[in-house]
Amino acid sequence: MCFMPPVTRRTALAAAAALPAALATPSLVAAQPAPAATDKPLFGAVTWTLPNGLRVVLAESRRVPVVGHYLFYAAGGGEDPPGKSGTAHFLEHMMFKGSANVAPGAFSLVVAREGGQDNAFTSRDVTAYHQTVEASRLPLVMRMEADRFAGPLVPPDTVEPERAVILEERRQRTDSNPRARFWEAFEAALFGAQFWRGRPIIGWEDEIRAITRDDLMQFYAQRYAPGNAVLVVAGDVTEARLRDLVDEHYARIPARAVTPRNRPPPADKPAEARIVRRDPVVREASFIRSAMAPSLTWGDPRAAWALEAVAHLLGGGQGSRLHKALVETGLATSAGCSFDSESVGVGAFTLSATARPGVEPEKLEAAVDAAVAALLQDGPSEAELARSIRQMTAGALMSLDGIGAAPRMLGTALASGLPLETVEFWPRHLRAVTLAEATAAARATLGGAPATTGWLLPEGAPAPRRDRA
Repeated sequence: MCFMPPVTRRTALAAAAALPAALATPSLVAAQPAPAATDKPLFGAVTWTLPNGLRVVLAESRRVPVVGHYLFYAAGGGEDPPGKSGTAHFLEHMMFKGSANVAPGAFSLVVAREGGQDNAFTSRDVTAYHQTVEASRLPLVMRMEADRFAGPLVPPDTVEPERAVILEERRQRTDSNPRARFWEAFEAALFGAQFWRGRPIIGWEDEIRAITRDDLMQFYAQRYAPGNAVLVVAGDVTEARLRDLVDEHYARIPARAVTPRNRPPPADKPAEARIVRRDPVVREASFIRSAMAPSLTWGDPRAAWALEAVAHLLGGGQGSRLHKALVETGLATSAGCSFDSESVGVGAFTLSATARPGVEPEKLEAAVDAAVAALLQDGPSEAELARSIRQMTAGALMSLDGIGAAPRMLGTALASGLPLETVEFWPRHLRAVTLAEATAAARATLGGAPATTGWLLPEGAPAPRRDRA
């Protein structure tokens, strides 16, 4: 159980970054053209919806007798109530405390006994519970997951012990890690500490301590409804067989009202335009800059597709502009760029670099500024854009072989309000990005959108001159 981003098209690319990288619109489907007749879907998934509102997706693959069973809820850290950050993640933990027909702790034990694996994760946009088992064990895990869906126990006497587990998780993953602490402070500086995107997914410590069992049960009642969930099964099962199993186990869960997402737009300017932090454990100076950006669910979806390409050509490893300007010149040991177009609501376009020892921070930042300015002035070349798109599509397609890739990509997109074809035909969308679109998206995002610049420095290191009083 953990808080982490699910596999999306962007994470499938495994783009390098020095620091952790980072409201469906009514016009979204219309904004994306229909697939050409020659296009071949990535997974060939089929989907249907039960009378109770649960959407079911099957990505059949008969290569090995294994299935992945994933249940996504369209609720993540971005849905945490004000003052109760970490609620979605807390509930994810408590969902393992048993249900009407499954004893506390028995779920994972049963899956392990059958030779399978199970876990769960909470991201900012979704919460998901998943099992990977031998194909004949699919009815077993489906029965247990449906039972948990219908009514988790959440025993009152288990809340405080689990709170202690979560607080220890926070201490180990965030409080004891200077880079994680810095990233947490940086996101709060960009979006605001109480804005839905500026809060940590695991929650602020004082707010984790304030979450009650009633808060957890209210979150469950509002968000864990069939109409707010997507079931994705991938692997060795036929559509006819899956339909029978779904009707047997999930169709009987009563429909309930769904509380829609309520993600307001960001402020017109960041909470802080620049932050500098120092830590005695840090040995290298790290630079990061994030700008608020459109996504496929917020703003212009064509600009979001274009920014995927811009992120790669600017900071997608060797051959990218930042690598040439910073790493090959000896200014940095690493440099990268990240952007996830599938965010629900406002996105973030992030540049990052780690200074080589002895390099002054302002010299590194000036080189980043120069590389960005050159891109904004002249735009990318046709060859540069084509190479980036080719590398992105080829690299991502090669990473789709595992049993978990299809359900994570499909479930994340659908639970985020995106249509199935966004995943099935995303290479076509990416190939459709024009030079004019890439240039315009880069200029709008890197040349004028609200942004925050941050430095994480060793203890005693001087700040860049522009940060000095």
